[in-house]
Amino acid sequence: MSAKRYITVKEKTGEGFFGIDEAIKKLAASASAKFDETADMAARLGVDPKHPDQMVRGSVVLPNGTGKKVKILVIAKGEKLVEAKESGADFFGGEDMIEKVLGGWLEFDKMIATPDIMGLVSKLGKVLGPKGLMPNPKLGTVTFDIKKAVAELRAGKVEFKIDKSGIVHAPFGKASFGEEKLKANFTAIVEAIMKAKPSSSKGVYLKSLYVSTTMGPSVGLDTNEIKNVFK
Repeated sequence: MSAKRYITVKEKTGEGFFGIDEAIKKLAASASAKFDETADMAARLGVDPKHPDQMVRGSVVLPNGTGKKVKILVIAKGEKLVEAKESGADFFGGEDMIEKVLGGWLEFDKMIATPDIMGLVSKLGKVLGPKGLMPNPKLGTVTFDIKKAVAELRAGKVEFKIDKSGIVHAPFGKASFGEEKLKANFTAIVEAIMKAKPSSSKGVYLKSLYVSTTMGPSVGLDTNEIKNVFK
């Protein structure tokens, strides 16, 4: 984004911290690229991710989806491979697919695996871990219920995880969704993050919260309002 364009867009969003309705309105107004920009949120949390008992991680199905087509890989065996095919997974297989991924193939966005094959899937940890693609039972991607897992990902299931600097980043739709749908999605993911507060967390949990589009400036939210909404 050029400096001139940034200044023009920033004039629309303004400075300061805003309530949810006003922040989403400003977010929608900030989208000016020729493509459909993604709406993202970033929350700085008052936890120390170095401690396992203060890890913040979870998932939520956005009511209006993400606006992105997700390519799903299912690793399973036996009848569960049939279920994967019938559920509409883009790719599915057993040891053959594991070897394919080990060989460098990564043409998928999400992976689902059944518990009985995780022993073999675990060797993909070094490849998939850094990319956030490793199946996890806490996120519903290690399961025998393939049909449900695929349906949730298709519906717009978003995973979130705090990074080393104590920030959670997550997309919550496309600028073209409009204010109402963006607000519903944003509310759903913030509520999930607030509910994921570790019991060991002391002091201020939500320190700051910003939203932005792919090419737009960030818009700050009033964290006091957020805390009151999601008590």
